[in-house]
Amino acid sequence: MTKSADLRFYAELRDFLSFDRLSGTVTRSFDVAGSVKDMIEACGVPHTEVDVILANGGAVDFAYRMQDGDRIGVYPRFWTFDIEPSWRVGPEPPSESRLVLDVHLGRLTRYLRLLGFDAAYDPGTDDPQLVEVSTRDSRVLLTRDIGLLMYGVLEYGYFVRAVDPFEQLTEVARRFDLMGSIDAFTRCVACNGALEPVAKEDIADRLAPRTRRHYDDFRRCADCAHIYWKGSHYARLQKVVDRIRDL
Repeated sequence: MTKSADLRFYAELRDFLSFDRLSGTVTRSFDVAGSVKDMIEACGVPHTEVDVILANGGAVDFAYRMQDGDRIGVYPRFWTFDIEPSWRVGPEPPSESRLVLDVHLGRLTRYLRLLGFDAAYDPGTDDPQLVEVSTRDSRVLLTRDIGLLMYGVLEYGYFVRAVDPFEQLTEVARRFDLMGSIDAFTRCVACNGALEPVAKEDIADRLAPRTRRHYDDFRRCADCAHIYWKGSHYARLQKVVDRIRDL
């Protein structure tokens, strides 16, 4: 006998629904009682975006077996404030702002590093490797690939809604409450390494004559040894930082 259940998705989880976005309610039919996690992802919502599930008014976890007539409430991750730990279906969010981004978010990666955030990125990394980095290093995986967030072992993930890179930066900064943690110009935008002060005389042979003549304050990446100084590009980058801080 075919059974059915109503699932109601709240707030931004409705972004993933192909229909019924206004009401957020989806009715699913099933013959065999599977897990609520499978039912949620069958509706197009990645488990990494879910923080709380209520079945008929009571908190349950992803393993809950669906029953005929169930009324399921599905709530998004609460990154910026605490909820009752026993209600949370997934692990506690990482305490540090450690991120890993997929191949489509290269510009966002550079913006995040500009603001001083630990953002791992390798355009040659495939989906299984991204999931491995996220789980191994407790990094939140940022992506615009919904399917990537449905890997069963993935714990921390977020689907970036915006398309424009600066709008993506704004979205991520607000979503993860990063405004108070900005430490601009402290990371290498090329490789994510930490920048350290370096004496001009130690790198003089690597500087163009004009740069050597007009600048004295330099930083060097501890990982790739790239050299940074406040050249003509600095004012443009500072405007990006100021725009984010003014939000």
